[in-house]
Amino acid sequence: MQQTTRVSSRRVLSYVATLLGNALCPCNVPRQSFTTYSLQELQKSRKLSVPGDLVTWGSLGFCRTSRFAAGFTPLQHKPLNSIIDLERTKDRPVEDLIAIWDDVHQNTRVVFTSITRGQEMRGHIGTSMKAKLYHLLEQRAANCRYFVIPLWRGSGYTTMFAQVQMPHILFTGLEDYKARGTQAAPYFSVSYYTEFAEKDLVLIRGDVVFTSKISDSEAKWLLETMQSFYLNDNRYKLVERFNRETRDFEFKDVLKALDMPIL
Repeated sequence: MQQTTRVSSRRVLSYVATLLGNALCPCNVPRQSFTTYSLQELQKSRKLSVPGDLVTWGSLGFCRTSRFAAGFTPLQHKPLNSIIDLERTKDRPVEDLIAIWDDVHQNTRVVFTSITRGQEMRGHIGTSMKAKLYHLLEQRAANCRYFVIPLWRGSGYTTMFAQVQMPHILFTGLEDYKARGTQAAPYFSVSYYTEFAEKDLVLIRGDVVFTSKISDSEAKWLLETMQSFYLNDNRYKLVERFNRETRDFEFKDVLKALDMPIL
């Protein structure tokens, strides 16, 4: 497990300012703000400062690996039909589909049946949401693709940098992204499956890529917390501010929203 570091909110702001291209500007970054430039301007002037496309982080998928950064082995997307049998489940009621999905991901090992594809499921998180909520998440993420989430550990927190490009979300450590840029590998990836959207159901699968960096329980908390910032109107204002009004964004507001102390 990655050692917990006590990081102040001001230091996080400094990291993100550099990440978003602060090095391009000779002026000082105002205290408790990211930069005097907008994200749109920064992305135009330095495309690599924030990953502009998920392809730069490798194809999404679910393979485990101990390699990191430049030596990272690209992940491959896992189709829903390789997890459950779509032909046998397409006519099942929503309650049954949710139960099947939960059963697949709650067991360390799943016995091969006619519906589930037997495989080791440790490190894989399964949940679901209403299709209406998914569409709201998709709509909001189209305009606000980046955010930072503090992950509390012991007496401090590790800040995670998230990129949203539906139907996927990628998380990596802010310090790793600051050091490696687009070569930084994701710690945790999330995929949304919309095959049952007509039943008002979207299945969600999270995959822990590096168990040395993040635990299953931390990954589950990250997913739930990230979604809350996009689906809760008050919290989404912070996401908008981060992406559109960076000079007004204060990381301490994220800490307050999560009832975390300001270090």
